[in-house]
Amino acid sequence: MSEKILSISKRTRVTPFTRRVEAAGVKAYTVYNHMLLPTVFESVEADYWHLCEHVQVWDVAAERQVEINGPDAARLVQLMTPRDLSKQESLQGKYAPMCDAEGKILNDPIVIKLSDDRWWISLADSDIKLWAKGLAQGYVLDVKVFEPDVSPLAVQGPKAEELVARVFGDAVKSIRFFRGEMLAFEGVDMYVARSGWSKQGGFEIYLPQWDLGEALWDALFAAGEDLNVRAGCPNGLERIEAGLLSYGSDMTDEDNALECGLGVFLNLDADVESLSLPALRAMADKQTRVHAGMLFDEPVDFASVANNIGGFDVLDGDECVGEVRSQIWSPRYKKHLAMGIVQKTWHEGRATVEIAGQQGRIVALPFSAEDLQA
Repeated sequence: MSEKILSISKRTRVTPFTRRVEAAGVKAYTVYNHMLLPTVFESVEADYWHLCEHVQVWDVAAERQVEINGPDAARLVQLMTPRDLSKQESLQGKYAPMCDAEGKILNDPIVIKLSDDRWWISLADSDIKLWAKGLAQGYVLDVKVFEPDVSPLAVQGPKAEELVARVFGDAVKSIRFFRGEMLAFEGVDMYVARSGWSKQGGFEIYLPQWDLGEALWDALFAAGEDLNVRAGCPNGLERIEAGLLSYGSDMTDEDNALECGLGVFLNLDADVESLSLPALRAMADKQTRVHAGMLFDEPVDFASVANNIGGFDVLDGDECVGEVRSQIWSPRYKKHLAMGIVQKTWHEGRATVEIAGQQGRIVALPFSAEDLQA
């Protein structure tokens, strides 16, 4: 396939960090929430090994925030998710799938409670702001729904804590997973959370002032020179090994939250007002599809089983019994890893699968160390 150029306009927004990303040698972007998101610097594999061994700074400003602000803020956010948020603490984030009245997934954000009447929905790639506005008007709620000037910058990798502490102070080291603190940079308070879209450990810094973006980037690089800090981005190899789902790839608004393996994040028995809970309760024991992992000892020619909706068919003879949504060859484990959704009746009691002539094993998700190393 010939190289293509992405045309940038006001509909495809740059970020506070774009000039620094360009200077760092970014090789590719995707568009995410109408904003540029870097996808490759040196190469996917080289970026992967560096992430696993050192520390990277990621421009994830495309992880836009929807702010819900006002007396009915908590009610509106709870309407949008089947996860019980009633006991969420201030400055705590929760992974909270957002589902419609049929239980279909519209987004899988981190929901951050700043105070009782101020929340951020830290988005995956879909226009949840419009849905939130519609619900607010339909339910006549006393809230404002808008996109604030907030641009996350992630610091990920095994040396991330040391780097962020050098810039924000040792208070960083006491932040628990999916918790955050308001910490100052150049006199401006920023929400700093122990979170991020990798399993290597790290933080997300929610920049609230566009014109401080390059100063924050430069401070992290100056403080991390001896830590081998470099620019990076969410890495497909690392996230699939970790079993991290990507909205728009592993799940869409055609899938319900239960069949995508998100049951642990749904509180079906909670006494809360949630738009999707009645449907999810009713279908809890009636799922016809399940989320599955697959492991192959040799590379698989997935292109030969590609379908017309961007996935790869899982066949049983001539019958399509599911779809692989994400797959990679792991340079660490020397295995081909795949994640997808398959028919429950086909999956039950089955230990093996064949795709494009390669025999593989069906395993639980997320992938376990035992399965990956077998």
